[in-house]
Amino acid sequence: MKRLSIKVKITIWYTLLMLLMAALLLVFLGLVSGTVSTQTSMTQLDQTLRGNLRQVDMADGSLQLGEDFAFYDNGVYTLVYSQSESLLAGQVPVGFTANEPFQNGLTRPVSVGSARYYVLDFWVPLGWDNGVWVRGILEAPENPQLLTNLMLIALIVMPLLIVLAALGGYLIARRAFLPLDQITSTAAAINEAADLSRRVDIPPGHNEFSRLALTFNHMFAHLERLFDAEQQFTADASHELRTPVSVIKSACEYAERYGETPEEQRETLSMIHRQADKMTALIGQLLSITRLDQGTDMAHRERVDLSELVQSICREQTYSPQRLLPEVEPGITARVDTALLTRLLQNLIDNGFKYGKEGGHVWVSLRREADEIQLTVRDDGIGIPKEQQEKIWQRFYQVDPSRSGDRGGAGLGLSMVQKIAQAHGGTMSLESIVGLGSTFTLHLPADPPPETI
Repeated sequence: MKRLSIKVKITIWYTLLMLLMAALLLVFLGLVSGTVSTQTSMTQLDQTLRGNLRQVDMADGSLQLGEDFAFYDNGVYTLVYSQSESLLAGQVPVGFTANEPFQNGLTRPVSVGSARYYVLDFWVPLGWDNGVWVRGILEAPENPQLLTNLMLIALIVMPLLIVLAALGGYLIARRAFLPLDQITSTAAAINEAADLSRRVDIPPGHNEFSRLALTFNHMFAHLERLFDAEQQFTADASHELRTPVSVIKSACEYAERYGETPEEQRETLSMIHRQADKMTALIGQLLSITRLDQGTDMAHRERVDLSELVQSICREQTYSPQRLLPEVEPGITARVDTALLTRLLQNLIDNGFKYGKEGGHVWVSLRREADEIQLTVRDDGIGIPKEQQEKIWQRFYQVDPSRSGDRGGAGLGLSMVQKIAQAHGGTMSLESIVGLGSTFTLHLPADPPPETI
């Protein structure tokens, strides 16, 4: 039973249910037919006996029976007894040997051995103090024809109906489970081909299978993002770590091959230390971006005073206050992840000074515009050519790699900025003119004003 498919199991249970319902129906019909047969027999006895009552009379002290009086009619035996219960007319059925007392107007069953009879008595007054008993006796049918016919029909028709019901149930189950078979086949094909970009066709409607297919598609999309992020991380790490690893390896080989003075050894160790720090920072940035891609590093947002946060970040910078100029609108609050937003603003400020002109400036502004909050970082640096503005959000892309110098830039800052903006439900925009500078703006959805809540 455990190895059977769900369709077969449903068909078996459906067939057993049909058999149970058929059995209950037969029992019900048997009970109903028995009741109907009993009621029909009693009605037949009552009507026949009442018809004979109208034919009973007394004339000149003797009993007179009319021409329409029938001693045997419709299976009913009619007998006439005196007041002292002596038989005056009629013949008792051969098998009826019971000494049944008279009861006026009461139809009752009387069993004699294995036979069963219905008996009905009426007292017919014929004068002031005289009268007769008229008794009707009807032998109950042993096998009512209706019940026999029903059982015969059931024995012939029910097996055919059960087979048809089982076949129909299997076809219905097979058709109902067809979307599940398609989902299973597609999932198996995706597994065999290792192609996570494929999706399961969603069946029409809003039933369990369409929801299952939609859930599978969400799962495949999530797995595809995880797989792509893993591949991206592996490719990025192998690409960017190759240079510092090569530098460290070369320094070690040179130190092993040639004798070095203490000063040269200190310089070699210092270089190895710088490269190790660069690798550590690079790996940390790659892990942060990968976690944001995968959704494992979720933004833990809480309501903060954004104006105070931006001013605090600007005050903590090591850049000269004459070069870093904040313009913050007071009283702006928002639900943000403080750590992530701090990293976003720090990256934009560092980027502005890194690619700025000698002695240049960076302006940080925060303001509310209609239904959004705008955090802007503007510099008066080299600017970004129009054809490169779409590429700056890519990992490791640098407009002018020679400008990164010793600051350890790897082209991950703006990619991180965009991921953080997306994690807050916001977007980044850029306006830049070569030779005049660039303006990066974070657009965050603003909360509704208090009076509209």
